Amino acid sequence: MQHIIKSYLKFLFHSKNEHGVHSPFVFDLVTKCFYDATKYPEYEVLKSYRKSLLENKNTIDVTDFGAGSRVFKSNTREISKIAQTAGITSKNAELLFRIVRYFQPKSILEIGTSLGLATSALSLANENAKIITLEGCPNTQKQAQVQLQEQNSNFQNIEFVNTEFSSYFKPLDLSPITHHLIYFDGNHSKKATLDYFEALLPTISNDSIWIFDDIHWSADMEEAWEIIKKHPKVSVTIDTFQWGIVFFRAEQEKEHFIINPNKTISSYLFERIRF
Repeated sequence: MQHIIKSYLKFLFHSKNEHGVHSPFVFDLVTKCFYDATKYPEYEVLKSYRKSLLENKNTIDVTDFGAGSRVFKSNTREISKIAQTAGITSKNAELLFRIVRYFQPKSILEIGTSLGLATSALSLANENAKIITLEGCPNTQKQAQVQLQEQNSNFQNIEFVNTEFSSYFKPLDLSPITHHLIYFDGNHSKKATLDYFEALLPTISNDSIWIFDDIHWSADMEEAWEIIKKHPKVSVTIDTFQWGIVFFRAEQEKEHFIINPNKTISSYLFERIRF
């Protein structure tokens, strides 16, 4: 907790809004997407789905392949508590929706379905996209799949895959596959993050967008983020504190931006500290 608070205060000190951005590509992204104040009707669907999870007092046995939880001491967990503490926040779900709506990626890979809060945002933003979402825990994956299908018939563009992530990548010949957007929200450890990064590099195109969740979750994750930023194939990165967003645009000068996507200092610490 102390590490996250210290990192957030450092982020606030260095972060900028659109007035500190001189790249036309990033300026348009910030002004037309990050700060888009439109009240999209899909936000109500996202809120309804979140509400259905927060009201679900059933428990499931969770198999955790990741870096573990700072909240749960047992693998038997209440669905409402998982949604409250481990799921994407409302503001970030809306931001993820806007990013997908803005770029309209045709193929999306999500690493870490959890209860499907981010998955629903990915799906609603581009119903024509093909979405593959990976989840290591079979009970969590099943709960997300059932609840998404019950909540809204529009979630038909999602393929659910129950797998341990590294096992999924190893047997695949990934080189002919292009994932236009990848959302990394699985194992929040330095080694796993860098392993996934290297494994999926053959899938990139010039227009690929990669979003890494919880880049300030630990000192190790911050080290992984610094390594990713320096990779020669990476051209532009944006640190929103919660996320590290990566672009591979060959025509862009290599630049790194620290952007507060909400224009407020309370958006992270007071909405919910991620555990």
